[in-house]
Amino acid sequence: MKFPKKLQQKLSHRKQANALRSLQSASNLIDFYSNDYLGFAQSEVIFNRTHELLVNNNIKINGATGSRLISGNHPLYEATEKIIADFHNAEKALLFNSGYDANVGFFSSVPQRGDVILYDELSHASIRDGIQLSNAKAYKFKHNNLTHLEEILERSMYDNIYIVTESVFSMDGDSPDLVSLVNIAKKYNAYVIIDEAHALGVFGEKGMGLVQQSEVEHAIFARIITYGKALGCHGATILGSKELYEYLVNFSRSFIYTTGLSPHAIATIQVAYQYMQPSHISELHQKITHFTNEVQRLQLTDSFIESTSAIHCYLISNTNKAKYISQQLQKKGFNVKSILSPTVPEGKERIRFCLHRFNSKEQITAILEALASLV
Repeated sequence: MKFPKKLQQKLSHRKQANALRSLQSASNLIDFYSNDYLGFAQSEVIFNRTHELLVNNNIKINGATGSRLISGNHPLYEATEKIIADFHNAEKALLFNSGYDANVGFFSSVPQRGDVILYDELSHASIRDGIQLSNAKAYKFKHNNLTHLEEILERSMYDNIYIVTESVFSMDGDSPDLVSLVNIAKKYNAYVIIDEAHALGVFGEKGMGLVQQSEVEHAIFARIITYGKALGCHGATILGSKELYEYLVNFSRSFIYTTGLSPHAIATIQVAYQYMQPSHISELHQKITHFTNEVQRLQLTDSFIESTSAIHCYLISNTNKAKYISQQLQKKGFNVKSILSPTVPEGKERIRFCLHRFNSKEQITAILEALASLV
């Protein structure tokens, strides 16, 4: 069958820019590219405890069998949501099939016509896609620039104002000043939504996230918590009030019109929460500290985006050079990826390092010395 010419042109343009994406199989190289910050995705303890939880509760079905509003709301759902809400000091937690589903479901249904959404210019694609489905107006503010945000707020005349940002940005690894953001939102009676995808399991003594570490959880209208990163499993939660929970159950299309997560997926989330300990977070931050110290020792600081998270990015600002350096690091035994336009703005291409509890200090030193020799 003939392929549409317009689509072929888009593929050709991507190839000419040397930025064509392709799927690659997992390798046995040293992991500096996955989001498995705590190593939970490969934990045999979590795997075995999940199986035990299912067996002990006599749960022997493979799928949810339907949407949660029909047949898919198995007992593990409500028990796990209670555990999640208590852990995050929230009134209610509502599980979604993924972080993408949660963001699309929230922003497509909550902001209404006559409302406005103000979002950080580097907000994740799932947030932006949800905003596109909304009937509200939307304007972006400069990345982590609260002065610019307030300038927009001063001239905003809307029924409701929703401010959305991420506590840790996935392609930069940096964070906004959440306390100042909350204070600004209070001044203008705005609702704050925080995506905590890359903060869960990384910040807070018990891994609760940056919102709770900053002690502003009660001032946040909604938190999006995802489980495909530090918790090593799948799914996502929106945390908020009882009223928000009820509203999403009734109006969030990505929640209503999809088959629920399987009992095994929910059990894995529950076990991962119970397994997470302060020592895991402490071990991860020891590796983060070692990484930043080695960056300084090797005089690489100027090209790294400042970050205290598990994500650290070395700016290359050239697609071909970024791909070349990542390929050379892979040849030396390190699995690390170049991040190219359009995932990041053109001219902001980079090498993205993801740090893990299981990375040794020797491995961290070795990959940074290899980077230094290449640049």
